[in-house]
Amino acid sequence: MPRRIQQRRTKGWRKPPGAVSVARPSRWGNPFPVEQHDHATAVARFEAYLMGQPALVAAARTILRGRDLMCFCPLTEPCHADVWLRIVNGPDVPAASGRTEDPNATMSATDTGDGQ
Repeated sequence: MPRRIQQRRTKGWRKPPGAVSVARPSRWGNPFPVEQHDHATAVARFEAYLMGQPALVAAARTILRGRDLMCFCPLTEPCHADVWLRIVNGPDVPAASGRTEDPNATMSATDTGDGQ
């Protein structure tokens, strides 16, 4: 089962064979930085953003499916790599063509980011 790996910059650390980095600035990176949002909010916004990115989701399913994914987020925090793992390894359900969230916009008081 594919899993999330914490990517590191420490001397001697090596990327596990077959793992793919989904950290920024890669194509798979979260455009909602945790420096501007807490981890949970950044991840929720990323998931909402993907609903308006069917081509990106389709490409991810082809390229990331079955692979371990790496990001710099601590394993104890929510991470967009978890979203990618769920989406690319789950059933092939097309992404909704609904709203596309602007990564530079701020959340409204009524937007909880949980899709409800």
